[in-house]
Amino acid sequence: MNHPDGHVGRRQFLKKGLAGAAGFGVLTLSGQASVAKEALPTGENKSPFPTRVLGRTGIRLPIVSMGVMNSDNENLVRASLDSGLIHLDTAHGYQRGRNEEMIGRVLKGRPRDSFVIATKVPGEPRDRRTGLFSAETKAEPFLQKCDLSLQRLGLDHVDILYLHNVQYRDSVLFEPLLKALETIKKSGKARFVGVSTHSNMPEVLNVAAESGFYDVVLTSYNFRDQNLEALEASIARAAAAGLGVVAMKTQAGVYWDREKTEPIDMKAALRWALRNPHIATAIPGMTAFDQLELNLEVLNNPAMTPRDWEALHLEKKTGGLYCQQCRTCLPQCPAGLPLPSIMRSYMYAYGYGNLGAAHDLLSSLELPDAPCADCGECRVICPQRFDVKNRVTDIVRLGRTPREFFA
Repeated sequence: MNHPDGHVGRRQFLKKGLAGAAGFGVLTLSGQASVAKEALPTGENKSPFPTRVLGRTGIRLPIVSMGVMNSDNENLVRASLDSGLIHLDTAHGYQRGRNEEMIGRVLKGRPRDSFVIATKVPGEPRDRRTGLFSAETKAEPFLQKCDLSLQRLGLDHVDILYLHNVQYRDSVLFEPLLKALETIKKSGKARFVGVSTHSNMPEVLNVAAESGFYDVVLTSYNFRDQNLEALEASIARAAAAGLGVVAMKTQAGVYWDREKTEPIDMKAALRWALRNPHIATAIPGMTAFDQLELNLEVLNNPAMTPRDWEALHLEKKTGGLYCQQCRTCLPQCPAGLPLPSIMRSYMYAYGYGNLGAAHDLLSSLELPDAPCADCGECRVICPQRFDVKNRVTDIVRLGRTPREFFA
């Protein structure tokens, strides 16, 4: 989701960006977005950027939006909005709620029809290994979390509320949470409801499309997906059913190596995702001003180039930090560890540099201190050729560190 570390500050960004972006009519001299309100309705596209309609919601968005998960910089979020990236994506649990609070401060005083906000609320509890909901998963905690998210954001409604991180048909159609989402939508606390997924995506998208209930789907989608044919077919099916499709994890782990010596080409990766006409918008994460500048470059020039295709190294079928969440590992592990989630925390730590998110995910898994201690040679064979035991042993150390050490 994130980009390689950058060091362009807000003042430098504005000096560099005003000349280029204002040439496209994006910024006024005051720095306020002049196109945001025009970008929202359906109909004639008055935005200087390429836009697509978010399915049956009718919301027209620039094809690049801002994933705010890893950002704690209010000025960066302001610059993103002022540049014309009117859609911000956050979640109830990001930075333990501080992410929504930060966005709330940025939004204060802005016209409500000048931005589009999405947040995500998880259904809890769920089985730590399978991710399935249980009889203990109730609607009331979900409703309470939604209300808290609105309070943090300083809003009376969000534009999109997602049921966060589901993997199976049963989870997509879990009745107590469907009723909670229906209640929230009818009350006006969310204009539209959706579901987010980064594992078993084809099944989730197909079920969401068949349900007739959801308005939006947020899915992992990048050039490294090994089940790409099935995923793209399900994306097309969802779009044909009227769902708005939003792409996340487009940067595929950010780096090829944990030492961060080989960054993935961010512009090429983003352009690759945007080449799919069924993707309404992508939400790459941004933590620095030069990452925003890079995304604006893609927004102004989204077409794949021959150099982009070469930069993606599509012949590289293994390695990297991005776990495909294929779940091939699960039946192989004698300890029954939730390996896909552990691998995702590894990517958060070494790819995104977000130790807090990695720690929170690990803590939710309730792992033993030495989860691989009873195994000699690891029996798990990963299609990505990850050294699973080494990665598990490495990252679980983070879970033993007190949370207050991380932002």
